[in-house]
Amino acid sequence: MKTALLLLATATLMSAANPAPTSVHEFKMKSIDGKEVNLADYKGKVLLMVNVASKCGYTGQYKSLEALYRKYKDKGLVVMGFPANNFLWQEPGSNEEIATFCKRTYDVSFPMFSKISVLGGDKAPLYDYLTSDAANKKTSGMIKWNFTKFLIGPDGKPVARFGPGTEPDAAEVTAAIEQALGK
Repeated sequence: MKTALLLLATATLMSAANPAPTSVHEFKMKSIDGKEVNLADYKGKVLLMVNVASKCGYTGQYKSLEALYRKYKDKGLVVMGFPANNFLWQEPGSNEEIATFCKRTYDVSFPMFSKISVLGGDKAPLYDYLTSDAANKKTSGMIKWNFTKFLIGPDGKPVARFGPGTEPDAAEVTAAIEQALGK
């Protein structure tokens, strides 16, 4: 009984000391070249966060992600690619190999981040937040495949989620982006 009470007290103190995040701006990630990126630097921007993979049937979406980025970046949109190898080992390369592939094949200029996990016991804390009910019940739930897209408002909170089969330039995606940008 004493052990259970001690564990409960410890968990309570830890959660009080480390409250649950309330926006993506509370996270720091590594860029694909290993530099720390404070997502708070993107306050006021609309973000499209996508778990990407180089050997997936949806890999061609890099082209439309880049086109979206170029179309809306001056209006405040930042597309962010998060390589993940969670689905049938479709992102086996190193960060350097991924960066080279993206630049050579799709001329990607939007920010790319170091390879992470988007599900399971080693899920990146950012993706733990994005898929949680606490972030947004409408956007929560397990990621089922590569190229799941999370649209984040200027306040750092998720506003929409689009599945892998939804093209980045689909009408519903661009409408949500324009609404988030205040257009």
